[in-house]
Amino acid sequence: MAKKSSSASSSGSGCGLWRYLHPGYYLKRPQRLALVFIAFVSLTWLVWDRQTLTREHQVHVSRLYKQLRGLQNQLEDLKIDLKGSGVGITSIDKTTKLNKRNIFQDDPLNIQRRQKVKDSMLHAWTSYEKYAWGHDELQPQTKNGIDSFGGLGATLVDSLDTLFIMGLDEQFKRAREWVANSLDFNKNYDASVFETTIRVLGGLLSTYDLSGDEVFLEKARDIADRLLPAWNTPSGIPYNRINLAYGNAHNPMWAGGNSILADSGTEQLEFIALSQRTKDPKYQEKVENVIKELYKTFPTDGLLPIYINPHTGTSAYSTITFGAMGDSFYEYLLKAWIQGNKTEPVKYYREMWETSMKGLQGLVRRTTPSSFAYLCEKTGNLLSDKMDELACFAPGMLALGFFGYDGGEAEKYLSLAEELAWTCYNFYQSTTTKLAGENYFFHTGKDMSVGTSWNILRPETVESLFYLWRFTGNKTYQEWGWNIFQAFEKNSRGEIGYVGLKDVNTGDKDNMMQSFFLAETLKYLYLLFSPPSLISLDEWVFNTEAHPLRIVTRHAHEESYILNEQLRFPDRFLGRKEGRSGYN
Repeated sequence: MAKKSSSASSSGSGCGLWRYLHPGYYLKRPQRLALVFIAFVSLTWLVWDRQTLTREHQVHVSRLYKQLRGLQNQLEDLKIDLKGSGVGITSIDKTTKLNKRNIFQDDPLNIQRRQKVKDSMLHAWTSYEKYAWGHDELQPQTKNGIDSFGGLGATLVDSLDTLFIMGLDEQFKRAREWVANSLDFNKNYDASVFETTIRVLGGLLSTYDLSGDEVFLEKARDIADRLLPAWNTPSGIPYNRINLAYGNAHNPMWAGGNSILADSGTEQLEFIALSQRTKDPKYQEKVENVIKELYKTFPTDGLLPIYINPHTGTSAYSTITFGAMGDSFYEYLLKAWIQGNKTEPVKYYREMWETSMKGLQGLVRRTTPSSFAYLCEKTGNLLSDKMDELACFAPGMLALGFFGYDGGEAEKYLSLAEELAWTCYNFYQSTTTKLAGENYFFHTGKDMSVGTSWNILRPETVESLFYLWRFTGNKTYQEWGWNIFQAFEKNSRGEIGYVGLKDVNTGDKDNMMQSFFLAETLKYLYLLFSPPSLISLDEWVFNTEAHPLRIVTRHAHEESYILNEQLRFPDRFLGRKEGRSGYN
């Protein structure tokens, strides 16, 4: 009886609690309904307010850190100017030490994850070295090399700075000897000006900036001289292919004789850097003339179609996109401004980029039911609800550029960057393998569905996570990056190197280890778990193939390309894209 009574009492107590969850209880008691409504509104406001304050705090902290670094740079410049005058500035080192010691701590989890990424790089590199040495790319399943870029050692050159940054000294030394003794550009081969610039020229210049070894600068000048005739067109807009041995330039037939926007507007960083380091203005003049030509007819929304006529310099009717064939043009508008240290001579790059970002906002749509933000493509007046994974560089670009805005504008662009990054991360999370497809479609009433279903080890989402983590300090981006890394390890790692997937849902594998997996994907993952002092964004700017180039201040009166002490070489640190138009 006592047991039964206890049970009944418990049941009654449970019924008493459940009645407060029944709508009818509150309909009969309007005062209590009002109290519940007020409590709900207050809680919602509190959560929204906390989120807003958190984002504002991130923006404020990031801006303060940027100002601190700027003051340090000014002090360093002043120290250089006063060198030899008997005046000393001792606060620089103290500030730097304080900054490194108190602001950023390298926690054990990051150290562990960084080592895992380094181990993956070593696995990829060792496989390449054993089975494809000197060839452009490794085919892991058949254990052989393939010369998909004319035999320029694309993977080797693309990987040089990754090896250096990760402290893989023995591997770097062997690669350096190959570059010095075996890298030959005298090839009867029609090379992509764009791919050769970002992978080979960019890789050589970055490694020169990191190591100070003149052999890399000599090779960089050789390949640039072979590419330069591509700019000999009536408008100065370059042809996109050129024979490296004979200098004959042309455009691909499938483009109808047109040049490609991204291919023609993504050489500025590399050629400007080469002019600065060689003191020869011809390289910079060629690539900056492209931007000045496009500036003449730059649209009010800053969005250009992907085809440009190299004879007239005008755009041809075609798609507007932040994906394939459009993407890195917008990226380089921002980065050329950063490369010049944001001074007056490069201000027009920033102005053009800000105009383009206004246009980008017009391409933003959100899904139902989950409100994923995405970037449409546009042809004429028609919008297409399609977004390439390649366009996932955009969140990182927005994060990199938001410092140039004031107040509310800065917060708006950082917020959009975070929204787009969440979408790109879900490109990965929405598939069986947790690896992203090549592009996605957004249909009415649905969030996202994979379109082209292959994955070729692309870096764009990881790149954006790296930038967002650097600027906000939000470790969520590190967690997302770690999840993506684990998906690569589970699905793409083999006994020999890494391969892409023919289908991100079935996991069926291809037979190619893309050079950008070593140059970009693994490098950005490594830096995602490294202290921000490693390749500081105040001192370096990444080209679109993740090759860091030293920032060198440009002055209006300084066109002699004489470098000062800004370009100095450290002893040691702490320590895309073929397939754009289809699956190979």
